Amino acid sequence: MQRLWISVVVIAADQVSKILVAREMFLGESVSVLGSFFKLTYILNPGAVFGMRLGGQVLHLAFAVGALSLVAFMLYRLQDDERAAGVGLTLVLGGAVGNVIDRLRVGAVIDFLDFGVNGVRWWVFNVADMSVTTGAGLLILSYGFLQSQKDGSDGTGDIPVA
Repeated sequence: MQRLWISVVVIAADQVSKILVAREMFLGESVSVLGSFFKLTYILNPGAVFGMRLGGQVLHLAFAVGALSLVAFMLYRLQDDERAAGVGLTLVLGGAVGNVIDRLRVGAVIDFLDFGVNGVRWWVFNVADMSVTTGAGLLILSYGFLQSQKDGSDGTGDIPVA
């Protein structure tokens, strides 16, 4: 529970950045920051990750609340020595809350970070998305690689033979 400040920082950074983009740009506007490699492009994403639509707004909101509940439960059950997992979960929590706030406030998620090379663009995303992705990566590392070291295995699932 002591790591929840990470979620608070993520939520604040996410919401402040989205408010600034919505205030300073018009919907659909794209501003070059580093040539064509990095742009700020203000869009609204009514769907899920990468713009996928899996139903209406109510379904997306229900899924997000369910995921938040699962993350909160995992944080509650977390052992004190599972530091990487704790940071990962609080990053996921902060990012998920940031995007839920958008769904409740705007009806869609505000995205604006736009990267690409030679006309090939990544999906436009936001600070909350970065936090969820980074947190998920930490969880994979902590429950995969780091856990295998703790157990004395090599991470392949094979039990070391002496």
